[in-house]
Amino acid sequence: MVRPSQLLHPQREPAAPRPAATVLLLRDATGGAPGIEVLMTRRSATASFAPGAYVFPGGGIDPADAQAHDIAQHRPSQDGHRLTQAIAAIRESFEELGVLLARHVDGRFVDAGELAALDRHQPLAAQCRTRGLRLAADQVFVLAHWTTDRDLPRRFDVPFLVARMPAGQEPVADETEQFEPAWVRPAEALARHEAGSFFMIFPTIRTLQRLAPFDSVDAVLNACAGEQPLWTSCPRGGMLHGAEHRFMEHDMPYGELALVSPDGQVVHHLDWRSDQPVPLLRNVTRLTAPNGGVMTGPGTNSYLVGDPQTGYIAIDPGPDDAEHVERLWRAAGGDIRLIVCTHSHPDHAPGARPLQALCAAKPPILGLPSAPTARSASEFVPDREIANGEQLVLEGGGARHTLRVIHTPGHAANHLCLVLVEDGLLFSGDHVLNGSTTVVDPPDGDMSAYIDSLDVLSAACRAHQVDFILPAHGHVLGFPEKAIAHLKSHRLQREAKVVAAMQARPGGTMDDWVELAYDDVPPRMWPMAKRSLLAHVQRIEALGLAA
Repeated sequence: MVRPSQLLHPQREPAAPRPAATVLLLRDATGGAPGIEVLMTRRSATASFAPGAYVFPGGGIDPADAQAHDIAQHRPSQDGHRLTQAIAAIRESFEELGVLLARHVDGRFVDAGELAALDRHQPLAAQCRTRGLRLAADQVFVLAHWTTDRDLPRRFDVPFLVARMPAGQEPVADETEQFEPAWVRPAEALARHEAGSFFMIFPTIRTLQRLAPFDSVDAVLNACAGEQPLWTSCPRGGMLHGAEHRFMEHDMPYGELALVSPDGQVVHHLDWRSDQPVPLLRNVTRLTAPNGGVMTGPGTNSYLVGDPQTGYIAIDPGPDDAEHVERLWRAAGGDIRLIVCTHSHPDHAPGARPLQALCAAKPPILGLPSAPTARSASEFVPDREIANGEQLVLEGGGARHTLRVIHTPGHAANHLCLVLVEDGLLFSGDHVLNGSTTVVDPPDGDMSAYIDSLDVLSAACRAHQVDFILPAHGHVLGFPEKAIAHLKSHRLQREAKVVAAMQARPGGTMDDWVELAYDDVPPRMWPMAKRSLLAHVQRIEALGLAA
């Protein structure tokens, strides 16, 4: 866990979220083409939350909702908490839109005439009891669960529920909280939002994006049959291109926002800059080299660990780019005590000697020497070879920063990662990236070693309570063990496709196999994919997996 003393910004307690519920009323799309339509309404321009936005009906959960279980039909797997949420959603859709999911004892849904006799301004449960109606909570399913962003003054803890629109009913807005009810396909709503004529807030947008591929209401309800949300999210905000943007947990910038601003304040800029350092913590600064491209993403990340009292360790000085190296030197005030290269590839290590030359104290360059299998452009000899498990320590002014070395061959034979022990951070070099998988290029790259090293990193994350991964390419990653497990799963899935390709075309060439095993990758990327393909083939043949 990151030490509070290293956070860049004073923290404040986010507002406590209030329990609420919302419901997406769905119907199969009209007009012949497959798809669904969802019922949406425009919120009042004076509403305290999301004024003027198009939303799904919903609102806060009332104590009375929990007291209406006796008149609600439910599934055996629908527990009391979920039942209360479903009742709240049914009540809100009735009060705001005049739509009621309720049945008679014989199973008939309420018709339009009976609905007209009910008063939307009076307690719904009492009226249902008087008329012998049962709330159809068994027809309400959990789609997702959202918690409002931490930076907002009003926050809600909200299940997004789904239900089929009852036949024979028409929505009528209350003209107080909700206006202009409209049936709209998800893709149409998103297009209108982009055009500026259908304003929606972030959770609504992302929910519609997830719904757009479904071709029927049945398909949606079947996907929700497991009683668990298909996704959960408490978004985080950051600045991008001069404007606020929101991100979910699976979005690439999410981990970086969680590291820099755990309380959710929108203070961090996500734009990639090669002209200036980017502070992530008081003791961690990132500088991205101006070498962006297909293989390097936005560029190679160099990191400085330390502070003015302890001096700094520079990790991966990057390519031999004079301006980048000088920026790295200036960001450390010239006080670099050690230079560490995670591996010897030309976008990571060549800047080490020029950086050392700028420093008056001539800090030693540490790492593992390149193996005989390395290509000529990756030849590297450190001043001192560091050992697996060794600790590199900075101390001064009462502060201590410890980097523990972990040898992780696979991407390169001399690859290593570093754990900042006091703050639970993993500097992963090229072994774990954000937004792509690394290339494993034989003979210096080895797929079995790469997969084994993933297991080593996963164990290290548990042992050192690592919360974030700082890769050599891309933003900071959160949920480290999940990210590593995803990488391993991806590699094994790709391996299965390579096995299938080898079995389908026995005696084939790499060109024969790449088009089958990498059919989900654009053909322009196949020349690079063949490097990792070869690593997979070597592993498969060594293990006898293609027999």
